[in-house]
Amino acid sequence: MDNFYISPVYTGRPADVTGRLAKEIRTYDLLDQLNISYQRIDHDVTNTIEACHDIDRLLGIEICKNLFLCNAQKTSFYLLMMPGGKKFKTAALSKQIGSARLSFAGPEFMEKYLDITPGSVSVLGLMNDTGRQVRLLIDEDVINHQEYIGCHPCINTSSLKINTQDILTKFLPYVNHPYTLVNLPSEET
Repeated sequence: MDNFYISPVYTGRPADVTGRLAKEIRTYDLLDQLNISYQRIDHDVTNTIEACHDIDRLLGIEICKNLFLCNAQKTSFYLLMMPGGKKFKTAALSKQIGSARLSFAGPEFMEKYLDITPGSVSVLGLMNDTGRQVRLLIDEDVINHQEYIGCHPCINTSSLKINTQDILTKFLPYVNHPYTLVNLPSEET
């Protein structure tokens, strides 16, 4: 891509944290505390799907979409993890979780509950949801077919490759966020 900076692949946290946001450093601190290994790429802000594909290709992973959703009343919030190749179909998800009319939650709710901004939505943001206001939904294909997931460390200028089982068995129990398994239809269905 023209003028899009992507670093080499690193293992673990950056050696020099100068200029990095506190929420990013807290993410690395928690991953290290939980003995969760990860690979990292630093890059310019990812605001195109092509940039995401380049990063995922370098990390050797498939895109994992992280969508921050809410009900019409803006009283229930959801973080949906799904394979990048699937299209989000709100009706199929709404029926499975018993919530009518899901839509994308606004940036003010991302900031309030997950301490993240648009473009940085990540399962790792659940570490900031100490009041457990966000319900985690994971498409079964993420668990069944993705050994690793890619996600941001609460900021979209770095991307991490983390073992899916480490997220499920170490990270989520530590941050006290169970998940609901959902089955979103593929294009063929």
